[in-house]
Amino acid sequence: MKQAAVGFRVHSGWSALVTVFLENDVPRVVSRERVHLVETFIYKFRQPYHTAERMPLEKARAFVEESLAEAKRLAGSALRSTQKEVGKQGYELARGALLLASGKALPGLEGILLSHALIHTADGEHFREALRHSCTDCGVEITCIRERELLDRGVKTLRTKRDRLLRRLTELGTGFGAPWTQDEKYAALAAWLVLAEAA
Repeated sequence: MKQAAVGFRVHSGWSALVTVFLENDVPRVVSRERVHLVETFIYKFRQPYHTAERMPLEKARAFVEESLAEAKRLAGSALRSTQKEVGKQGYELARGALLLASGKALPGLEGILLSHALIHTADGEHFREALRHSCTDCGVEITCIRERELLDRGVKTLRTKRDRLLRRLTELGTGFGAPWTQDEKYAALAAWLVLAEAA
């Protein structure tokens, strides 16, 4: 069975998910979707640490834990569905790439809630953690890539120039139509890289 990889670019409460395979070292997009990681897509749930900031600590802790459990469940459901769909097309989805912001370790909840900057960071990391967990749960080997390093890594690994790489990323979405945004392009590149590096 041919190998495919999935790439994720996360936002508050959702993630771009793009699945890629290589055909004679040429990337092809198998699927793309926008995965919601909260049941109710409103600010309260999309920004769990911002919401928790206004709660007593123990209530905040319970809210964040419930939110993470929900995000893990939704991420797992989306990933299993993607595995099933690409499996029908003859691909095994065994690798994944998750784009990171800073990648810095966060303190405990109490420390996070004392800093507005850390609250912003924690909201993003919250949903990345759900995706990491779902990948492990679904047997998908996950690679984390700092987003600010993505294009340089692509240029080096794929032995191409940056402007050529950017054009290729735009072309990858041709068959899917609009919108084919930077979210999809970067998620696709991340997936492409884990396949190229494995090969």
